[in-house]
Amino acid sequence: AGKAFRKFLPLLDRVLVERSAAETVTKGGIMIPEKAQGKVLQATVVAVGSGVKGKDGEIQPVSVKVGEKVLLPEYGGTKIVIEDKDYYLFRDGDILGKYLD
Repeated sequence: AGKAFRKFLPLLDRVLVERSAAETVTKGGIMIPEKAQGKVLQATVVAVGSGVKGKDGEIQPVSVKVGEKVLLPEYGGTKIVIEDKDYYLFRDGDILGKYLD
């Protein structure tokens, strides 16, 4: 994945994420059909922009870092395909939160 991101770098306050895989089996071992699987709202940050200029002219950095797990809104984001993998581009302000270890 590292080589793919040398070809694409988010600008300003944009964040590139990779959505987590959907659950295909319940805890009881029942297979979930693809149509019944919900949209995955958890993702891992794979690249971030440099930030956006504030009113005072200083750059305000993005609030998440590469490798962090975040909660995404149900709708939104721009789908990007890099080396046959799907990634999504969101603004920093659109990300709902991040998971703490």
